[in-house]
Amino acid sequence: MSNSRTENSTGRKKSKKEDSRILAIIVTVFVVMITGAGLGFFTASLNTKPGLTNDIRPSASSQIYDTNGHLITTVHSVENRVPVPLSKVPKDLQNAFISAEDTRFYQHMGIDPRGILRAVWANISNRGVSEGGSTITQQLAKNAYLSQERTLQRKIQEAFLALQIERQYTKNEILELYLNQIYFGQGAYGVQAAAHLYFGKNIEDLNLAECAMLAGIPKSPNYYSPLNNLKAATARQSVVLEQMVKYGYIDNEKARQAKNTKLDLSSHQATINEGGIASYFVDYVTQILIDKYGADAVYKDGLKIYTSLDLSMQRAAERAMTKLPTSRTDGNGVKQPQGALAAIDPRTGHIKAMVGGRGNDQFNRAVMAERQPGSAFKPFVYLAAIESGLTPNTVIDDTPVTFGDWSPVNYDGKLHGRVTMRTALERSLNIPTVKLAQQVGPDKALYYVQQMGISTLVLQGYTNDRNLAMSLGGLTKGVTPLETASAYGVLANHGIRVEPVAILKIVDRNGKTLEQAAPRERTAINERSAYIVTDMLRGVITSGTGAGANIGRPAAGKTGTTSDYKDAWFVGFTPDLVAAVWMGNDNEGYLNGITGGTVPANIWRAFMTDALASTPPRDFIKPAGLIIDNTPPKDLTKDETDPAKAGDDKNKEKDPDKEKDPNDKTKLPAADPEKRPAPGKNLPPPKPTKPEQPSVAPPPPAAPAEEAEKNNTN
Repeated sequence: MSNSRTENSTGRKKSKKEDSRILAIIVTVFVVMITGAGLGFFTASLNTKPGLTNDIRPSASSQIYDTNGHLITTVHSVENRVPVPLSKVPKDLQNAFISAEDTRFYQHMGIDPRGILRAVWANISNRGVSEGGSTITQQLAKNAYLSQERTLQRKIQEAFLALQIERQYTKNEILELYLNQIYFGQGAYGVQAAAHLYFGKNIEDLNLAECAMLAGIPKSPNYYSPLNNLKAATARQSVVLEQMVKYGYIDNEKARQAKNTKLDLSSHQATINEGGIASYFVDYVTQILIDKYGADAVYKDGLKIYTSLDLSMQRAAERAMTKLPTSRTDGNGVKQPQGALAAIDPRTGHIKAMVGGRGNDQFNRAVMAERQPGSAFKPFVYLAAIESGLTPNTVIDDTPVTFGDWSPVNYDGKLHGRVTMRTALERSLNIPTVKLAQQVGPDKALYYVQQMGISTLVLQGYTNDRNLAMSLGGLTKGVTPLETASAYGVLANHGIRVEPVAILKIVDRNGKTLEQAAPRERTAINERSAYIVTDMLRGVITSGTGAGANIGRPAAGKTGTTSDYKDAWFVGFTPDLVAAVWMGNDNEGYLNGITGGTVPANIWRAFMTDALASTPPRDFIKPAGLIIDNTPPKDLTKDETDPAKAGDDKNKEKDPDKEKDPNDKTKLPAADPEKRPAPGKNLPPPKPTKPEQPSVAPPPPAAPAEEAEKNNTN
């Protein structure tokens, strides 16, 4: 019996050993299969090359289409490349690129784990993609061999090719290949072509300031081109110089001197679609594509890009912009004043038309020019007031008021006594608007501005927008026409914010869809508040400062004219289309009395009439249950008065801080400081308030019919 038990126990042990052996064999086979498959995938991904200079991919031009499938233009590049040996490249330029693109270039082996971790941390800290982890070698591998698609396979290929390149070439050879390969915009590949394009000289003749400028361009060749956007290019140059100081290539004094060195830019400018339809829009779309897929993909990979643009509306916009007057031609051969128009479908965010200037340069003012909005900013203050529980019939005293050393006055220099919010907005009165901002607090208005899509506010630092001057459009930086149109689109779209969209779909030469846009929308403001403000802005067109923009169908809008007539705006919308029109001099010179209610309103009217010719008129939809009492209170002032101190309103819409001696550190007072949260990148949502009960009274006698443009800030 005992022997039987022993045999059974021994049998079970053998069975367990056999099971373990079988399991080990299965696991081993599985690991081998996975490893083999992985190695096979890597091997297929490597696609290693015997040499960089012998690999040439066949090129095909890309095509850009409008929303209806009509061809806008064919995008191709006459490749301007003149290879030069590294010995001719100034050391300052080499160091500038290493500082800007790959600070550990001479230490890593092609890929830089430390740089990747640093980029990941930077992106997490900034809650977005703010820094890349690709080395110069990886960038060379990508540009020389690979497509720009963002896939795991492509990243694996890039990494392995970078390792192979590092084994095959010395660091100096890699840097030379990179500097001759990289794209600088306008068909210029490599540093020698870029030196000729931007400075009209050979690469070896560049000074430190020019080297730093060139090194900053490849990050975004269209945006940082000094020929297109000198302000942005100079800011980027400063970043490169600071990086060079940080990593010991130059000292602070050399950096300071370089920043103060005047650049002698070449007058040559090339454009992808020069003289063609929608040239600014084409440049805008092309730059988006280059930033995402790389220049070679755009110019050589035969992409089909389907955009939101409507060619018929674009033609209407370009015809309307011919109404711009010409006062002079500046030293760069650009006619002044300039102008811009951006039109968006508020329901989808689709950019339907874009004009960034007169067409003889590449500075796209519709998306790049940050200009003071003047009274076109006032609707955001009135929106904050409505959200605070006030109504269009709320009465405000248009009487003298002083904040510190600032006493705002109206455009016409007169006082209008007790007026409703509706009247104050229609007639663009300054004093009531500032009083409203004081009552609700600047932060509340700025919160809604952010929610509606304006990204250029300055909320931190000694000079910022959190003061009462913002209520009249006195901002630290300004706004762009595209973002302003998008923000007004929230009012037209029942309070829903839809991100502007330019590219709807991209298809490669094999018919594969690389990307397809999906609407990105969210509720930005209360639907009822959006309608109430829209209803108030309708009066601007029917009986206020924007009468020149009347198109004979339901529409709402606002004029804007800045201090000393440097900027003039009209921004308006129907339920189907919103458009912002801006005009001004590039050097911020005077417009000789032109206001938003004149030329910009006329351009807006011409564009909207033409663009909506085939669209049936329809009214704005009132939210269910909303009742707006338009009966004016009985105690309104009937007459205007001329205060003894009525001036010419030189500071009517500009931050008074900017009007004072720069050494005067007195700040403009804002609302109750206790209501203001600590400075931050974004303002918190305001607390809900109980709506005010509207007063009811018989209407007063009609106000005298005077020219709105002459009597009010617009």
